[in-house]
Amino acid sequence: MQSSPHESGFTVRMADPAAGPTAAGSAAAAVGSARTATGKSFRQRRRNRHGRGLRGELMLPALPAYRTRSDRFDDLVLDSAQRLHDIWGKPLDGVRFAVDEIPPGLEQLVADRAPAPMGAFAPATPEEGPVITLYRRVVEQGSSSREELPDLVHDVVVEYTAEMLGVPPESLDPVYRRRY
Repeated sequence: MQSSPHESGFTVRMADPAAGPTAAGSAAAAVGSARTATGKSFRQRRRNRHGRGLRGELMLPALPAYRTRSDRFDDLVLDSAQRLHDIWGKPLDGVRFAVDEIPPGLEQLVADRAPAPMGAFAPATPEEGPVITLYRRVVEQGSSSREELPDLVHDVVVEYTAEMLGVPPESLDPVYRRRY
């Protein structure tokens, strides 16, 4: 998932380690060639051959249940990243914000009775810029209600961005931890 680039060159890209640019392109080419050779594929037809399949969408895009929890969480991360970029600007150009389900090695952390991290920061490499990763399941379990989740997501984004910049989180965002 990518947001549109702004004038300053700031972009937020959600990391998807399973999908590579070459894999997506070859899959699209394979689907296109299959469609032209045999007509519509079974997945592209609205109903199965006996007329008992689904006629349309299960949820209409206008309804709240159309978006998954993962999609809503991605939007919260994008909103927080955009807010920080609006405040700080240039120092956050080239930073990627990623969302993963759970942290790597979670089983070992649970076995050691250590708390699971809500996020991680990976410094810049010669190939790509710094990456701030949020772990969706851990952050969701850390919030006591749906109303508290946006504040917790923003606080986690602020904490790891402050770690990246080497400043205290309170100086990065004026409302950090003042909403509870």
